Amino acid sequence: MVSMQSFCAIRPRKGMAEAVVALPYDVMSTEEARVMVEGRPYSFLRISRSEVEFGREVDAHSDEVYARSRENLQRYLREGVLETDSEPQVYLYRQIMGSHVQTGVVMCAHIDDYLEDRIKKHEFTRKDKEDDRARHVAETGAHTGPVFLAYRDDAAIGALMDEDTKGEALYDLVTDDGIRHIVWRSSSPQAYEKAFELVPALYIADGHHRAASAVRVGVDRRAAAADPTQDAPYLHFLAVAFPATSLKIMPYNRVLKDAQNRSTQEILAELGKVGCLEETTLKAPVEAGSFCIYIDKKWYLLTIAPESIDTSDPVASLDVDILQKRVLAPIFGIADPRTDTRIEFVGGIRGPSELERRVDSGEMRLGISMFPTQIHQIFDVSDAGGVMPPKSTWFEPKLRSGLFVHALD
Repeated sequence: MVSMQSFCAIRPRKGMAEAVVALPYDVMSTEEARVMVEGRPYSFLRISRSEVEFGREVDAHSDEVYARSRENLQRYLREGVLETDSEPQVYLYRQIMGSHVQTGVVMCAHIDDYLEDRIKKHEFTRKDKEDDRARHVAETGAHTGPVFLAYRDDAAIGALMDEDTKGEALYDLVTDDGIRHIVWRSSSPQAYEKAFELVPALYIADGHHRAASAVRVGVDRRAAAADPTQDAPYLHFLAVAFPATSLKIMPYNRVLKDAQNRSTQEILAELGKVGCLEETTLKAPVEAGSFCIYIDKKWYLLTIAPESIDTSDPVASLDVDILQKRVLAPIFGIADPRTDTRIEFVGGIRGPSELERRVDSGEMRLGISMFPTQIHQIFDVSDAGGVMPPKSTWFEPKLRSGLFVHALD
């Protein structure tokens, strides 16, 4: 059973949320972040990616950059842009993207649930990225971005959420991408704490590096404490937990180069050995075990024989694993998609048209449109202690940073 706790949030003063909120730090480049902060003196990116306030010659991981993140957080508080709750709270955070609606519970998770695998992972983390965020947490004394968690739907939590979202919203804003963000304050934080005590496990949907860095700092702080307590704020990290059936997972598509400079017919002949290959009007597969391939201004549907897929293995049955082992490695020589420069990944939010653009431009040789990984597959892999191949999932909409901050002290 997991421990989720209410907390005293640092959050935008009423009327300031729109000026503060920003996309997560890790979904844009530094140059993109520089553009996003133009004309926005209180953008949260000035805290989460404070290198935007320095010249390009300054290393984004230098002491002065981390110091600026801390300074900006304190300045926002001094100037009344952000304020701190006087009592521990629980919040409900709803996002509306077109017809899709998802509502999560904003609370703090305990690092021991992560360490003891009640908060389950499905990705490896990169040390350099983890080092960066751990330094950021330690220097700012805060968790500045939430970890995106999922749980199997729970009727008791659902009933609490339904009741709390009937009231007046604390924040209600639409961001530049057209996504609506609504926040309510819970009427009974303790009720959520008790309800989550009956939830057997939480799953990291997005934010593995944020979670790992928060846990690392918490472990270090506990080891250094003279008299550590189980409820110390630094032993908890900021999270938004969503019921699984409410989530929207998009595919993580691929574009490839062909180092062998083969003709289209030669490539198609190789793909035809993998499964049934036929020209199609589809630009995205409609079922698992199939892939839409774009090459030479035409789309092809590659369908893998179902009997050849080991459905008893939660990793081997993933489309991303099938693609890697049957197409990327043997046909294109891409053994490690994490490091190979011949492959790049395109988030599903960009659609098949982005694959067409990059192939038609001559930048890439072909595009591969994927069927999205399903949430139950993430749970199955996590429960089995497995690791999903890189770039397996793309969750939309993204949680905004700046709506909630959790202080370590």
